[in-house]
Amino acid sequence: MIYYTEVTRIVSWKIMPVTKATQYGQINISAEAITKVVADAALECYGVVGLASKNALRDNIIVLLKMDNLAKGVVVTKERSGYAIDIYLVIAYGIKITEVLSEVQKKVRYVLEKTFAVKFKKINVYAQSLERVDD
Repeated sequence: MIYYTEVTRIVSWKIMPVTKATQYGQINISAEAITKVVADAALECYGVVGLASKNALRDNIIVLLKMDNLAKGVVVTKERSGYAIDIYLVIAYGIKITEVLSEVQKKVRYVLEKTFAVKFKKINVYAQSLERVDD
């Protein structure tokens, strides 16, 4: 259960806006803006059915989040070494989970760096559940 304790510790940290200094002044990017971009990028990936709440495993209730609640499936935290993103997903049954999670990591990192021009230290992706999808 060390893994669960580690996740709980990170999630409990205060969510901070991402700041970037430019020659013209300071830029602040809200955590809400980042979560929206992350959720959209993750949902575009093959094999992702939807986002799940970060507390889904603890509560034993796995529910796909609706479009207006997607922020509950993404956590943005500021750590000593930089910013970290945690994404909680529901994956389609019958697809190689490690490939889907790896592709989500790559896509989210690319979209975040392209959109905000800020480097993110960690992109952590968690498969909360599997769901059978009809073709």
